[in-house]
Amino acid sequence: MKTIPKKSLPYRIKIANTFSARLKGLMFRRSPLDRQGLWITPCNSIHMFFMNFPIDAVFLDKEVRIVKLVGDLDPWKIVKPIPNAYSVVELPVGTIKKFDLQTGDILELNVKETVSA
Repeated sequence: MKTIPKKSLPYRIKIANTFSARLKGLMFRRSPLDRQGLWITPCNSIHMFFMNFPIDAVFLDKEVRIVKLVGDLDPWKIVKPIPNAYSVVELPVGTIKKFDLQTGDILELNVKETVSA
């Protein structure tokens, strides 16, 4: 039986699970993320319109297993729908490399609050 690595991030994670919170995401935010992230669910694609800084995007399936990693995603870019993705976590740029995140890893998220838009 193969052991699946679990990766825990020491970040404060906010969850966006309403239509308006998912739509707004991190748009118009002036400063980059610092030891925090936004978990958008459900969501299998993202855009970087009106963003002021790059991010790392980690796409997850319903079991919180990583299905796609997009590092250093610049403002005004689009990530088309990812097959099997159910949600995405937007994280500070460099997180994927810093924590050696890999497709297939299970992510443990420390959710602190729900975002209201």
